[in-house]
Amino acid sequence: MARLTEALDSILDPNGNPALQVRTRGREVLRDPLVNKGTAFTREERTALGLDGLLPPVVEGLEKQLDRAYTAFHREPSSLAKHRYLRALQDRQEILYFALLARHLHEMLPIVYTPTVGEACQQFHKIYEDARGLSLSAGDVGRMDEILAGYPLDDVRMIVATDSSAILGIGDQGYGGLGIPIGKLALYTVGGGVSPYQTLPVVLDVGTDRLDLIDDPLYLGVRQRRLRGDDYLRLLDAFVAGVKKRWPNAVMQWEDLSKDTAFSVLERYRDALPSFNDDVQGTGAVALAGVLSACRLKGERLRDQRVIVSGAGAGGGGVATAIREGMMRDGLSLEEANARLYVLDSKGLLTEERAASMEEYKRTFAWPRERLAGWTLSSPIPTLQDCIENAKPTVLLGLSGQSRSFDERAVRAMAKACARPIVFPLSNPTSACEALPEDLVAWTEGRAIVATGSPFAPVYFEGQTYVVGQGNNAFIFPGLGQGVILCGARKITDSMVLAAAYALADMVEARYPQLVYPPVEALAEASIRVAARVIAQAVAEGVATVRPEDPQAIEALVRRRRWLPEYVPVVPAPR
Repeated sequence: MARLTEALDSILDPNGNPALQVRTRGREVLRDPLVNKGTAFTREERTALGLDGLLPPVVEGLEKQLDRAYTAFHREPSSLAKHRYLRALQDRQEILYFALLARHLHEMLPIVYTPTVGEACQQFHKIYEDARGLSLSAGDVGRMDEILAGYPLDDVRMIVATDSSAILGIGDQGYGGLGIPIGKLALYTVGGGVSPYQTLPVVLDVGTDRLDLIDDPLYLGVRQRRLRGDDYLRLLDAFVAGVKKRWPNAVMQWEDLSKDTAFSVLERYRDALPSFNDDVQGTGAVALAGVLSACRLKGERLRDQRVIVSGAGAGGGGVATAIREGMMRDGLSLEEANARLYVLDSKGLLTEERAASMEEYKRTFAWPRERLAGWTLSSPIPTLQDCIENAKPTVLLGLSGQSRSFDERAVRAMAKACARPIVFPLSNPTSACEALPEDLVAWTEGRAIVATGSPFAPVYFEGQTYVVGQGNNAFIFPGLGQGVILCGARKITDSMVLAAAYALADMVEARYPQLVYPPVEALAEASIRVAARVIAQAVAEGVATVRPEDPQAIEALVRRRRWLPEYVPVVPAPR
């Protein structure tokens, strides 16, 4: 494919409308997914671009193409087949792909993102068809500048990078984890309005610890055990330095790193370039927003809740941190907030006597043994059931990745202690969900406020319909990233992420007062609200390099700056 920096420029046509100026001709135009309009090229464009005879004679508009593409989508027999169809469409005609996704977002979000993207990552080396994004490994460290210079987009603003060590709830996927950045960036565009001409998915292939992948003759990644320590950081250091040089205005989203590295990588690079970890911060923000909405439905305050976070990996740590920050914003001291948080890892409740064997980020949530005085315990380390029966929590959040770990006994114990328990089994994909919504509703006689990480149909129980909110990070990260891009923030602060959470909760209260999360169809509107609040917070903290002329019109600015999937005229560049 011709370099896009050589092949296209954004200009205005004679009528003052946006147009693309391309330096390629003929089949090369059709091979570029960001330029190709297929049957929508007008007769004048076909002649000017050397496309005569290369396309069917009928000239169609985007609407007719959408009808044909949607029909083809429904011919596919399975979710994975539908995922492959959409990926192939993206690699042929990107604007048509995003227009289709935007029109049918409720139906297609589970296909391009969770849960189907998890299966696509598992099958990545078997269904691979075309290259997308950047693939970097340890052997590229000495050539990083050269490799990045060869990428055909000069104005990259949003990068999603993964080392594939902790993909969703399915773990190490090696090179196949590239499917996650591709899916995330689709949501940056369709939700956040970030131009696909400015996005870049990256897989940092540091190997895999799965021998079944290494031994698979079809596997596409580096066939070695995962790099760790200095060798791992050497690749990331070179990558970050190269990005700063090649794309100085880029925002970095670290994705699906293991809990051992998620926090340390974020701290290492968050001052080097504006970056955040969606598994930690995005998950925390979306969980906080949902709990805030659930508290509003109960007529209660966050500060009065007792919260169990089951799962202390990157996501669980991020959620516990966000809930604590929310409680402190609601008037509690750090000590008071910690006393209302119960964080469990695979061994049980985090306690100070276990601190020596914990990762550093867990220690801040460890309970002193004296706080457990009077508890009746079934084992030396308090279990989930022990915590529910003794602490009598009002909120139970699942980030463990352990399927069906919220069993009937545990949920009934919560319902006994709390009139309207908030229960969010948030682990993805669906197979890792801690409980099924229909069980949660039945075990609590319809009193539980339920939300999940993956999409579930409404629950019908004793003549009533219960909508299951989806605590999807997509309600946070597209708007957060777009806000950072628009204000040119030098850094993504914790307060900016917290602002995103409250923007989402406020949007739900204003537009969907009976729900915990907005419907998927409202993703674009949620992203606009989040972006506007993030920009305002960045300006208030002094980290924005572009300040809106009218602080009262930030939301209007965000709406104007959204990229929309619409065809524009394509014209040849002067020879």
